[in-house]
Amino acid sequence: MEIRRGGPADLAVLLAMLDGAVAWLDASGRTGQWGSRPWSADQKRAGRVADRVREDVVWVAEVDGEPAGVLTHSGRAPEYVPAADEPELYVRILVTSRAFTGRGVGGALLDHARDQARAQGVGLVRVDCYAGGDGQLVRYYERSGFTAVEKFTVEDWPGQLLADRVTAS
Repeated sequence: MEIRRGGPADLAVLLAMLDGAVAWLDASGRTGQWGSRPWSADQKRAGRVADRVREDVVWVAEVDGEPAGVLTHSGRAPEYVPAADEPELYVRILVTSRAFTGRGVGGALLDHARDQARAQGVGLVRVDCYAGGDGQLVRYYERSGFTAVEKFTVEDWPGQLLADRVTAS
């Protein structure tokens, strides 16, 4: 697996991964997180993703040259969670291609984000996720080394803020 710097040219790849995740969640009867409509079919949501690849730092994991996952991060939290009282690296998007599920792509991208935080002298990495349904996504982040710190709600969407402390290098 190789992790490369991405950017706006990777928008179509990211939207395709998000569309694949929505289709999988829908097929699993788990529409609470993102509904059943593809991200690419919703102009508002696709626009938010385009903002992320323009404004955030983008990393693309590739396996044998094929995009396997994408992570975007920023130096600040989104407006719907409390701001940190110290510098942070905030994971804004993390998605894995369904073709590469179970191969450690998400974990590798999260570890890469931690490495980026260390290199920047930042000791706090935060992420938020869907906290509804069976709680499986929150548990994923907890297994990945994050600690749940605060629940929140955005327009009836239940979320969980999680944090991880890293030692700056």
